[in-house]
Amino acid sequence: MKKVFVRKIAVLLAMCIMMAGLAACGTEIQSGQGSSKNEDDKLQIGMCFDSFVIERWQRDRDIFVSMAKELGAEVNVQNANGDVEQQKKQIDYFIKEGMDVIVIISIDSEALKDSVKRAKDAGIKIIAYDRLISNANVDLYISFDNEKVGELMAETIAKECGDAGKVIKICGSPTDSNVHMVEAGFDKVITEKGYEILDTFYAEGWRAELASDYVYNNMELIMEADAIMCGNDDLASKVVHALSEKRLAGKKLVVGQDADLEACQRIVEGTQLSTVYKPIEKLAQQAAECAVKLAKGDELDSENLSTYFDGTYDVPFFRIEPSIVTEKNMNEIIIGTGFHLKEDVYLNVPAKMPD
Repeated sequence: MKKVFVRKIAVLLAMCIMMAGLAACGTEIQSGQGSSKNEDDKLQIGMCFDSFVIERWQRDRDIFVSMAKELGAEVNVQNANGDVEQQKKQIDYFIKEGMDVIVIISIDSEALKDSVKRAKDAGIKIIAYDRLISNANVDLYISFDNEKVGELMAETIAKECGDAGKVIKICGSPTDSNVHMVEAGFDKVITEKGYEILDTFYAEGWRAELASDYVYNNMELIMEADAIMCGNDDLASKVVHALSEKRLAGKKLVVGQDADLEACQRIVEGTQLSTVYKPIEKLAQQAAECAVKLAKGDELDSENLSTYFDGTYDVPFFRIEPSIVTEKNMNEIIIGTGFHLKEDVYLNVPAKMPD
C-alpha cells in the first residue's frame, strides 16, 4: 500500500509539473500574439513605383521611406519595372495586405482607375505621387508644377535663340500625364515667341535609347533645329551622346529636367544648356507626412492645398515649384542646396570649379 501511495504521489507531482509547463508555454504564445498585434497596429504604407530606370526615383524612395519611418509608419516598396499589368497586381497585393495608404507612381495615368477604386472601396487612401492618375478621385495628388517646368525650358531656349528659332521635342512616355503637362507649358511659350516646332517624338516607356535613335534617324531635322527639348535628363544624355558622334554637341541647344548629376556635369561642360531642378527632398518628405496623416484619419493642411481636375473629379493637389538651372546659377541652386557636390559637378572641368 505504501508503494502504491508513493506511486500516486509521484504521478500527481508529474502532472503538476506538466501543467505548469503547459501554462508557461501558453504564456509565451500569448506574448507572441500580442507582439504580432502591435505590428499590425503600426501604420502600413504601400509604395508602388513605375520603375527605377529614371535616376531620381531611388532618391525619392529613400527619402520617403526614411521620413515615414520617423513618423512611425512602415513602407512596403514595390517596383513594377514599367509593366502596367504588374503595377495593377501590386496594387491588388497592397489591398489584400490591408495597407492604410497606397502611394502610386503610375506607369499609365489612364489605366489605374479601376485599381484605385478597388483600393478606395476597401477603405485605403490613395496618393498619386508625382504623376496624376486620371479619372480616379485620388485622396491626394502631390507633384511639381509641371506646366511651369515646360515654360522654364522654353524660356531658357528663347533667351539663347532670340526672336526666331526652330525646335524639336523629344518627350517622355505618352502614357505619363506629366509629359503632356510639361509639353503644354513648353508649347505655350514657344508659340508666344513665334518659334517653329519641327517635330515631336515620344519615347515609349521613357526608354532613353529611343532618343539617340531619333537623332541618328532624323539628321536632316536635327541639322535644321536650333534646340532640342528633352523630356528629362536621361533622354538628354542620349541625345547629347548622339550629337557628340556627329560633332554637334554644344552646337545644338539641349534642355532637360530632373537635375541629374550627369546633366549638371554637361551644363558646366557646355553640351547641355539647362535642366530643371525639382526639390525631390521636399516632395518626398511632404508626401510621407501627408500619407501618415491620411492613415491616421487626420485632415491635410488646407493652406497648402489647391485642386486639380483629373478628368472627372477635382482632387486635392499639393504643388511644389521647380527652378531652372544653367551654368550661371549652378552653384546657388544645385551645390548651395547640397543636391550635388561641387567636386562631382565639376569633375570633368576642374578648371571651372569655383572657389
